[in-house]
Order: sequence, then structure tokens, then C-alpha cells
Amino acid sequence: MAGGRATGSGLSGTSPSTGGRALIIFIVLSISLFTASVRGGETGVLGTIRSGFSTVTTPFRLVGSAITAPFYGLGNIFSNLTADQATLSELQEENERLVQRNIELEEKAQLADRLAALMEIQSTYNLQSIAARVISGSTDSWSSTIIIDKGSAAGLSVGMPVMDASGVIGQIISVSPTSSVVRLIYDENSSIPAMIQSNRAHGILNGSASGGLTLDLVRSDLNVDIDAIVVTSGLGGVYPKGLPIGRVTIVERNPGALYLEISVEAYARVQSLEEVLVITSLTDEQRASADDISEADAQEMSAVNNVPEVQTLAQSPDEDEG
Repeated sequence: MAGGRATGSGLSGTSPSTGGRALIIFIVLSISLFTASVRGGETGVLGTIRSGFSTVTTPFRLVGSAITAPFYGLGNIFSNLTADQATLSELQEENERLVQRNIELEEKAQLADRLAALMEIQSTYNLQSIAARVISGSTDSWSSTIIIDKGSAAGLSVGMPVMDASGVIGQIISVSPTSSVVRLIYDENSSIPAMIQSNRAHGILNGSASGGLTLDLVRSDLNVDIDAIVVTSGLGGVYPKGLPIGRVTIVERNPGALYLEISVEAYARVQSLEEVLVITSLTDEQRASADDISEADAQEMSAVNNVPEVQTLAQSPDEDEG
């Protein structure tokens, strides 16, 4: 037992002493190497050894870098994919703001285009007019009336014609201080003095309960082509002369009939109306001239004078039988 204690005591006394000496040796060696490195620089012995070691290990460092690079990239991707919810929410809100802004800009661009078209037709026909916005349509299936946001306070009154950038759409039938009701040309109570632009054949453009348009009272001995343009004639002093209305789609000439049956398709699309022009007054040039009135009267008299002749032709077979 005593020997065992002596042995243990010897070991415990020797180990700390050995470790301390080793530490002192390493410290002295490190100081010496550092001093030699500082004094020798890159051209000294240590600098040469360090350069050679770097040369030998460079290939291994390059291979290691190539191996670890994809893992760094995957780490970056993973970091992006695992962005916190707050960041994703901010991005989503910003995207929604940009989408909304784009919609607003598109609406403004379309409004500018429509107003530019109204200004162009106003300038083309030298119209004395006021622009108004459509605020509601008709409650019936044929949309025979619309309501606009201008009324007597803006100088509007009953009877004033209304058009959009495509052509005539109707006439004001009632006004309040801030709004007006416009009867559309499709309404069965609508009648507009009109004519075929190419041959100046006069007639009356009528609406119908079915929503169709017909150009009535055009003499059957006149030639009217499909796609012929129909314009206002200026007769009656309500609509300026020469405003576009629509085009001819059907022409029927029935035996013995005094007048052609003509169907017309309007240029204006009342279902998509947003802004309109209300024509407030007419210039002298926009009214039907005395020659226009005489020509219309001559066409009407010619049709009336043909009635006996048509009746005689229709009765001639009976007379032969007699």
C-alpha cells in the first residue's frame, strides 16, 4: 500500500512538470520562428518554406472550392425560399399596388382616347356642343333611352341632338338641372330626317319596337346600294346636315310599291356608350339649304305623282279580261 502511494505520488508530480516544459519550449520556438520570419521576409528560409507549401496545397484548395461552391449556391437558394412570411406579405402587397396602378393608368388612357375622338368629330363637323357622361341606361331590353350627367344648368334643353364619336345616337327628351334623358335612335318614337350620302335620296330614319332601324320614304325608282352611308339631311332644323348615322344593310324593292324598304345599321354602339356630345346650336352651314328643301320636296312629289300610273298598271290585267 505504501509502495502504491509512492508510485502514484511520483506520477502526479512528474506529469505537470513535463507539460510545463513542453509549453515553454513551444513558446520559445514560436517566438524564434516569428522573429526569423519578420527578419527574413519572403526571401528568408521561412518565406521560402511557406511559398512552397502554398504551391503544393493550391490544387487541393481549388478542388475543395469547386466541391463546396454548389453547396453555397444551394444555401443561398434555400435562404430565399425560406424568406420570412413578413417579407412575402410585403412583396404581395406591392404587387397588388402595382396591378391596381396599372389598371388606373389603363382606364385613364382609354378615357383620353375617347375624349380625343369626341374632340376630333367636334372639330371635323364644327359642332357647337357640350360633352357629357352617360350615367345610366334604359331599363327596357332595347335600351331606348340613356341618362347623361348634364342638364339645364349646363345650358341643355329638350330637342337637342346627341352623338358620340361614331355618329348620331339620339335626342334629348327631358331635362333636369343636373341631368337629361336622351331618346335613342332605336326607339320606336324616334324619327330623324336622313338621306343616302351618295345619291342624296331623302327619307326618314325610324326606330322600331324590335330595336331595328329603317330608312323610310325613299322612292322605289332610286338606286340604293348595300353599305351606302346614311347621314342626317338637316331638314327640320334639329340635326346638323351631314352627320353620320349608319350604313344600309338591306334594300328591298317590292312590285308596285312607291318606296323602298331599307334597313340600316347604326354606327354608334349604345351598349358601350360612356361619353357623348350634345349639340347645342347649329350654324347656317349646318342647316338644310333652300336647294336641299326643294330637292326633298321634288322627290316626294315625284313619288306621289307616280301613284296613278302604278294603279293603272295594276288594273290593266282586269281591263283586258273585261
